Amino acid sequence: VIDATSLGWGTRVKGFIACFAIGCLCSLLGSCLLWVPRKGLTLFAVFYTLGNIASIGSTLFLMGPMKQLKRMFEPTRLIATIVMLVSI
Repeated sequence: VIDATSLGWGTRVKGFIACFAIGCLCSLLGSCLLWVPRKGLTLFAVFYTLGNIASIGSTLFLMGPMKQLKRMFEPTRLIATIVMLVSI
């Protein structure tokens, strides 16, 4: 099962770059949409949140989901993780 689901290093890097680029694009788009009258704040919130989630999710390609979660909830990173999740 592990061999069938694991990705090669090149595929991981490509996935990271693609997901990170999409995250940056969504965040930038959200910042630009902030100036749209009436709906701007809502569009900003949606796109900026999606951008942050995609950017954080991009590291899943490099580390793997379980290792990512274990590192995020280490005692030295716990407060930062909680603040980031609450902010999203």
